[in-house]
Amino acid sequence: MTGINVDLALAKKYQRPGPRYTSYPPAPHFKSDIDFAEAMKIFSDQPPGPVSLYFHIPFCDSMCWFCACTNLVRSVRGKSSPYLKLIEEELKLKASLMNEGLKVAQLHWGGGSPSFLLPDEIRMLGEMIHNNFDIPDRIEAGVEIDPRDLSLDQISAFREVGFNRVSLGVQDNNSEVQKAVNRIQPYELTAKTVENFRSAGFHSVNIDLIYGLPFQTVKSFEKTLNEIIALSPDRFAVFNFAYVPWMKASQKIIKEEALPSAETKLQILKLTVEKLTSEGYIYIGMDHFAKETDEMAIAQKNGMLQRNFQGYSPFAGDVILGFGVSSISQSSGAFLQNERDLPNYSSRIEKKEIPFLKGYILTNDDRIRRAVIMRLMCDLKLNFSALSKALNIDFRKYFEDEIEALNTFEEDGLLVRNENGFDITDTGRLFVRNIAMLFDAHLSKGEGRYSKTV
Repeated sequence: MTGINVDLALAKKYQRPGPRYTSYPPAPHFKSDIDFAEAMKIFSDQPPGPVSLYFHIPFCDSMCWFCACTNLVRSVRGKSSPYLKLIEEELKLKASLMNEGLKVAQLHWGGGSPSFLLPDEIRMLGEMIHNNFDIPDRIEAGVEIDPRDLSLDQISAFREVGFNRVSLGVQDNNSEVQKAVNRIQPYELTAKTVENFRSAGFHSVNIDLIYGLPFQTVKSFEKTLNEIIALSPDRFAVFNFAYVPWMKASQKIIKEEALPSAETKLQILKLTVEKLTSEGYIYIGMDHFAKETDEMAIAQKNGMLQRNFQGYSPFAGDVILGFGVSSISQSSGAFLQNERDLPNYSSRIEKKEIPFLKGYILTNDDRIRRAVIMRLMCDLKLNFSALSKALNIDFRKYFEDEIEALNTFEEDGLLVRNENGFDITDTGRLFVRNIAMLFDAHLSKGEGRYSKTV
């Protein structure tokens, strides 16, 4: 792929709220009044196949004001054992209900910050996981890291329990931006952390950046991009700042007038896409970029890329088992989300109850549309004939209205039709969410507030 040029006029045209499609239906459609027994039966009846394990560590040393994740600020480390014991009980509860033929293909720890855990706590959780699941040597095992206050002993502990990929939170190297979001992290620290993880044997390094933060400019963000490119990360995740103060009280500290204008955000996005693709990174779609040799880029090329609550993945299957507060479990027919409040989560576990707060059981139409949207998000194309066979439908008849509505995207050069369906163009990769929204039957119900697609 050569460098991609971003048309700002198109970006303005298609800049509207929409789901990120880490699931379908999206999480705002989850309900607390579903039949949880039926949902669990769907999980337990899941046929043998790959499973992903996700563990949510909600603790942080301090609050980054841009963050919209489920997290808890703790002033003292070394006191996470009670929480890990709760996870151990949840592991036992869920592992006993699942088909023994499920094989772990992916492991991920997120937060909060898993690097809040001390080395012995990291090893403790790793041992719990290995005691309840058979973890092969060759899986994608990724952990999210806050480079601040990270020790070499912690890095060694993460490697010992099987992690081989790390995702470093950076967001921006500019000191004024860092101060405005309460995250002081000098570039030199980030560079040293990357070096330390590579020396420890981690084969893949991902770096997270955010555009749209206070006081960012095109010039300042270009400096950050150049500095991070010099570290040669295997993957980039460059997120659009989701300013949702109605959901996260900490974001109210950020003054709206300090945020870059919509025009500036689009210019930063244009800069990011054009610079990274000109540097040889493959634009996977949305906010993800990867080197051509990275497993993610290879998986997309081979039609094996998946998408789930951790973003894009080269290995994930239909089943995700989530552990810890707010985590989400997924099967081919249901979603289940844990309690988001730690006291409620703790109380449910202590009663030997699986701590589900809400969920969703898919209808047949949901299953069909989920398959279509996920293939579109991952493959950047749709083959109507192949999908007709795979889903046991007449695709052209089932989606007659949606296919007709593709005309606008075709006219704008975002996709090219062929005899079997269509391919999204390089320009269209930026607008894949907009195209996917055509196939979303839930958007008309008006549930949920979403970030803008570009």
